[in-house]
Amino acid sequence: MAASSFFSTASKRLQGKVALITGGASGIGECTAKLFAHHGAKLIIADIQDDLGQSLCNSLGPSTATYIHCDVTDETHIKNAVDKAVKSHGKLDIMFNNAGIVDESKARILDNEKSDFERVLSINVTGVFLGMKHAARVMIPARSGSIISTASVSSRIAAAASHAYCCSKHAVLGLTRNLAVDLGQFGIRVNCLSPYACSTPLARKFVGAEEEDLEKIMNSVANLKGVTLKTEDIANAALYLASDEARYISGHNLFIDGGFTVVNPSFHMFQYPKD
Repeated sequence: MAASSFFSTASKRLQGKVALITGGASGIGECTAKLFAHHGAKLIIADIQDDLGQSLCNSLGPSTATYIHCDVTDETHIKNAVDKAVKSHGKLDIMFNNAGIVDESKARILDNEKSDFERVLSINVTGVFLGMKHAARVMIPARSGSIISTASVSSRIAAAASHAYCCSKHAVLGLTRNLAVDLGQFGIRVNCLSPYACSTPLARKFVGAEEEDLEKIMNSVANLKGVTLKTEDIANAALYLASDEARYISGHNLFIDGGFTVVNPSFHMFQYPKD
């Protein structure tokens, strides 16, 4: 009986939960929204891509998903998105701070402009801070909740992306750890996800490559061979952190990188002869 009960619950791991996803109209956010909906969650999709966001909500159904225009650098927009979740569903259980950008690829710091640096930080850091703040505003009285943010392998290692992007993802990790301590007393869990490069619209635009070409580039330098990272893999990690299965996981940076960040390839260790 116990096993049967467990598996029936696990099949809908977010049944009765309400989730807000920023940057939810495309890429990782879109994939996560679909997976969360499959597992029974009610969704607020927050983005600036109005047509894509509304189309996604239409496909998921009006009883499951609602779209709201949200620029994460605008605190009023974030506040309104959180308030929309509470007004529509009476609560907010899951906040997924997923909205983010990359700047133009300029490796040398002398070529980087202050305005570009500040734009990346305003979305990737300030936007996450505001999402955390307003999620906490409604989760603290409920004394429960899960806040998840999208970081990157750039939260651990250098030279995987631009100066601004690397700085911003280190900051997301710092915010995650600080908030896990701040909100732990209220039963609220705070974690982040750090994926390896994945073929999303944002990544393809940054690299200037189509999906197949980008995946070839990614796989050529990846540590784990024979597997290509997909948005579904990141969505599954978000599902775990959002669900009650991770009820004692907080302050954690979950890497979805196939071991990429634990290896130093310059040593050329463990080189087997090719067949």
